[in-house]
Amino acid sequence: MEKIESVQNARLKQWLKLENKKGRQQQQAYLLDGWHLVKEALRAGIKLKVLLLTADFRYTTEFTALTDPAIETIQISTAVAKHLSGTATPQGIFAIAELPSESLAIPTQVHGAWLLLDSVQDPGNIGTMVRTADAAGFSGVVFGQQTADLFQPKVVRAMQGSQFHIHLFKGDLTEWITKFKQQQITVWGTEVSPQAKNYRSIKPQSDLALIMGNEGNGINQQLLSLTDQNLYIPILGQAESLNVAVAAGILMFYLFQAD
Repeated sequence: MEKIESVQNARLKQWLKLENKKGRQQQQAYLLDGWHLVKEALRAGIKLKVLLLTADFRYTTEFTALTDPAIETIQISTAVAKHLSGTATPQGIFAIAELPSESLAIPTQVHGAWLLLDSVQDPGNIGTMVRTADAAGFSGVVFGQQTADLFQPKVVRAMQGSQFHIHLFKGDLTEWITKFKQQQITVWGTEVSPQAKNYRSIKPQSDLALIMGNEGNGINQQLLSLTDQNLYIPILGQAESLNVAVAAGILMFYLFQAD
């Protein structure tokens, strides 16, 4: 097994460039950091270019059982692991995953529940919403053009493997809304206004799209004008507003009812 012990190693310097979008596009790869993410990727059959692990990695038995021997595996030093990881305490395993082709084309047929993210920037919020969509049984999540890149390391970590369980797309939300309407799928927006409806007045559905907006500015007004109806969550206490990921969780579990 090849070993990399120096933080000056040329391959390591290339992998560090995966931190930014330009580096990911040039190498057609992105980084998975930590055993849970790598394990979920292996289970999902994600194409991995390289596996990196330290000598003291704890889960070698399970790792060996899941890993295709054909995948290049390199042992790295603790110093290299700390240099590569975005966390304070690296778990001693990483994977360089192949960047999938841009998922921009809208499927011919869409069904089930879909979450649309309009200009959401915080990786923690994005990760929480993707994981909640996974838990609530949603079919997929669409990252609008102004939403943070779904292969950004902090976003990848925050999604905690749920990105391998549901469909993720990048795209123009206006085009997606048009597609949902063509298939008579209700599109819900979220807005605090006199015209919006209390979400509890809505009956759960098996096919729907839910838009969640930017942490500070909410949903773009042009998108709000295209929805079938905009919803609000009543606040009973003194809090001014809800975190976007918390609001999304409430709405996803309430609005979607599987067939």
